[in-house]
Formats: sequence, structure tokens, C-alpha cells
Amino acid sequence: MSSPNIAPLHDRALIRVSGPDAEHFLQNLVTADIDELADPGSTLSALLTPQGKILFDFLIYKQNSGYLIDAPKETSADLLKRLTFYRLRAKVDLEAAGEDVCVFALWGGDLSDTNGAELVVIDPRLAALGQRVVGPTGFADASAATVKDLEAYDAHRVALGVPEGLKDFAYSDIFPHDADMDQLGGVSFKKGCYVGQEVVSRVHHRGTARKRFIQIEAAGALPEKGTSVIANDKSVGELGSSTMIDGQAFGVALLRLDKVHQAIENGVPLTCGDVAITVKLPDWAEFGWPDAKAAE
Repeated sequence: MSSPNIAPLHDRALIRVSGPDAEHFLQNLVTADIDELADPGSTLSALLTPQGKILFDFLIYKQNSGYLIDAPKETSADLLKRLTFYRLRAKVDLEAAGEDVCVFALWGGDLSDTNGAELVVIDPRLAALGQRVVGPTGFADASAATVKDLEAYDAHRVALGVPEGLKDFAYSDIFPHDADMDQLGGVSFKKGCYVGQEVVSRVHHRGTARKRFIQIEAAGALPEKGTSVIANDKSVGELGSSTMIDGQAFGVALLRLDKVHQAIENGVPLTCGDVAITVKLPDWAEFGWPDAKAAE
């Protein structure tokens, strides 16, 4: 039996949140329901602008009554500053984890020995993504898994149609529904208020999410991120990440579902750059195609 794959995610950083008010502090700020997290447990979540757009997206792990926030390294310092700004008089300790701790992605099987790992959890977005491991920087090399690079993990993620902030969309640009966060367990519609909650709740209950990240495929390599997807000489969205697997191109794109469905219904070709593409809803998506007539 082949060994699982493990990849050090050097583009991620960890923030530790602890103290008597840690749970209450996060519960009042982020999109996920922190009160419902098991120990250990994990969830996708985000911190929004007051207008309901994604300011930061991240994973949260509960561990020994404290929390770890797994966020893009590029913006982790800004996230830590923003959390500190919101702390006010709450009894919460916030600090960046040291460089001796790393986040790993594990997929294609389980490790028989996780000794040395600080935390091992199933990826809360989608079980098919595998597991997230927090451990010392040398954990992957000491494990029985096949060590892969970040590019291999991103190919695995993109092939499953799961978008990520910065890699697929810019911050302060789109709403949680656009990024499928409501589908991937990152938004609670039952908890109390948090920053941006009113807008997100309205979109959800009115069913007015017109744009979504969905999957695209092509016979040849796709162009660079941000390239428009075209139907009838008009843009219906743009490409996020893409990858090649066994000669086939896979990608995720943020598209106007009504316009894309109308194009499909009318037999209109879809292209990205000069590449002909096909589109499909992710297998895990609970949303369907809207009425094509709505785009007219």
C-alpha cells in the first residue's frame, strides 16, 4: 500500500490565541461558530469588513482550550495587528507562533505514527483534502509519508475545486458566498452578531449569491490567474488557480452562474484566454445552476 503524501505549507503561518476570553473574543469577530468547536477541532472562517467582504480567510484549530489560526503568511502580520486592534480589554493573548513550527497538509492516507505532531485534524473544508498537521519544521522528513512540495498540494486542492484567499481572490474584494465559504463550513447562520454579519445573512436568506467559484477544465494549459472567462464576447468572470494533471488542465474560476448557465443552455462556447473550457459545479456544492432566463 502506498504511503500518504505530506507537504510543508511554507506559505502559511500560525497565530496563537489564548486566555480566559479567547472563545468569546473569536466568537464575536469571525464568521464560524467557535462555540461549537470540539477540542481538538477545526473550522474554516474569515474576518470580514463591515460591508461583509472577506478581509482575511483562515482555518482555526481548537487545542487545549486555546486556538491556532492557520493563515497565509503574506498577511499574517496584518491579521495579528487587526486582532490586536479588536482585543480592547478582553483577557486574550495573541502571538505569532515561532519559526520552529510549521503547517503541513497530509493527503492520500493516514499516518500510522503522528508522534511529534502538536495537532492533527481533518481539513474542515472538505474531507477529501486530507488532514492538516501542526508540528516541528522537520516533521515531514521524519514521517513515513512521501514528502511533496507546495505546488503538489495546490494541484490537489485545485482539482477538488476549493478556493483560497490570495491564491484565487484578493482580500476586501468578494463576499463569503462568492468564495463558497458557506458550502465549506466557514460561515454560521445561527450564531450571534460578528463583523459583517448583517450583509452575509441577507445574501444567504435572500439567495442572492450570483457569483461562485466553480471548477473549469481544458485540454491544454490555462492562462494566468485573473484572465477573463468569455461567453458571447463578454466577460462572465475570471480565472483563479489552475494546474495540470496527467495532461489535463483543472482550475477554479469566480463566475456569474446565471450567465454561464445561459451560455451552456444556448450552446455558446466558453473560453479563457484563447483556451476552450468546460465548467462544472463541484461535487461537494449544495447550490445548483440558477434559472438561465435570469441572465437575460
